[in-house]
Amino acid sequence: MKNLQQMKKSAQKGFTLIELMIVVAIIGILAAVALPAYQTYVKKAKFTEVVLASSIYKTGAEVAAQTKQKIVGGAAVPLVKADLTAANYGIPVNNDAGAISGTHVLSATMAGGVITMTGQPSVDDATYILTAAVDASTTSIIWTVSGTCEAKGMC
Repeated sequence: MKNLQQMKKSAQKGFTLIELMIVVAIIGILAAVALPAYQTYVKKAKFTEVVLASSIYKTGAEVAAQTKQKIVGGAAVPLVKADLTAANYGIPVNNDAGAISGTHVLSATMAGGVITMTGQPSVDDATYILTAAVDASTTSIIWTVSGTCEAKGMC
């Protein structure tokens, strides 16, 4: 009788094949859900370099709008959106070395108050576009964000 009880106790050690297969299936499902989310997170982290690279144009445009004027008909007037172009009024040139020095930035341009940053293939060639709106009374700039980065969830 003791041997029968000992056999029953020793027969129940470990997991069955079905139990192990269920655990593997659950891990596979979790990995299938988590991997795309992780890849998107990594691209979003890389894309912050593109967003940050736009800051030299933003700063240049904001300083120009607040401190510079243009002469129209012999009178000094504040700058407008169309005046905010690369290489004018202290704004850096297009594809400035400081803006495109990162590994994920392909190009950087500013024309007519619109900054266009383009990412490398490592960030799906996403674009980050900032459009200026100059407040004439305060000469401050309000930026509107657009570009393909929005649809891709990177900005």
